[in-house]
Amino acid sequence: MVAFSTAPAARTEGIRGPSPTDLGTLAGVGEVCADIAAVRAGLAGAGYLADEATVTAVYLAEALHKPVLVEGPAGTGKTELAKAVAAMSGARLIRLQCYEGLDESRALYEWDYRKQLLHIQAGQAAFGPGHRGRGWDEVEDDLFSERFLLPRPLLEAIRAPDAVVLLVDEVDRLEVETEALLLEVLSDYQVSIPELGTVRAARVPLVFLTSNATRELSEALKRRCLYLPLDYPDVERERAIVLAKVPGASEHLAEQVARLVRSLRALDLHKPPSVSETLDWARTLVLLSIDHVDLERACDTLPLLLKHRGDLAKASASLAASGTG
Repeated sequence: MVAFSTAPAARTEGIRGPSPTDLGTLAGVGEVCADIAAVRAGLAGAGYLADEATVTAVYLAEALHKPVLVEGPAGTGKTELAKAVAAMSGARLIRLQCYEGLDESRALYEWDYRKQLLHIQAGQAAFGPGHRGRGWDEVEDDLFSERFLLPRPLLEAIRAPDAVVLLVDEVDRLEVETEALLLEVLSDYQVSIPELGTVRAARVPLVFLTSNATRELSEALKRRCLYLPLDYPDVERERAIVLAKVPGASEHLAEQVARLVRSLRALDLHKPPSVSETLDWARTLVLLSIDHVDLERACDTLPLLLKHRGDLAKASASLAASGTG
């Protein structure tokens, strides 16, 4: 935020980059997204076991230079997908965690008004009493310069000279006004700073927006994105995830864990267990040297999967009625 009521008019010369029509040639992760097979292998190498829809979305996002809107329940691997793409490509991950009340100064940029005030005071002290000092135009040019600019995630991603993956996490928690700002940035990959001019992306960031679908996003934002719905994995894929992520887990244990978690998600729970909670449970079973999950052990360790008292009672009753087989 600017610390003074008077700000300079927008300058015609500013921080320049390629024109929007040139941005398609400057993607940062093309080498590892050359084709769908390369994307699949890259994600697997980063520890992310993706289905074909996810692999295709990542490939198209790089090829078309379009953001990906990943929507689904909490704990289905939306955030981890962006992290895996950054890891497989060697790109820098820049994360904007969305929350209610997030505004432009926290998402885009703001001016370091404390340093601006100190700079003014230091200048006055240097000239001494009775000196007329510098004119306002000279002070203004100095105050609204790069040295006092505090870039936030969106501006940092736009200005980055290196390959960047921008993660806008839980975009559905944004207010409508901030969503409009995000839409403006993603439309042309440029930002207008009145005091400095227009900042255009030197390299197109690969953008992932995640949503838990707590509110409906605008059609304008959706229209500019590739849409990737993510749900909980099926039994086979969750079993494979457990084997890949939990050292020491046997085939039998991974199968039992995946099937029991799947059965719990079929119940009418307040919060079904996420994939990360599945992994926590599997790690706990390995730590306790449990290779076969019976009814007693399942009920004893349920709090690793379920975090609501009502869900625990419902799950325990269901397991007691059907057994763990």
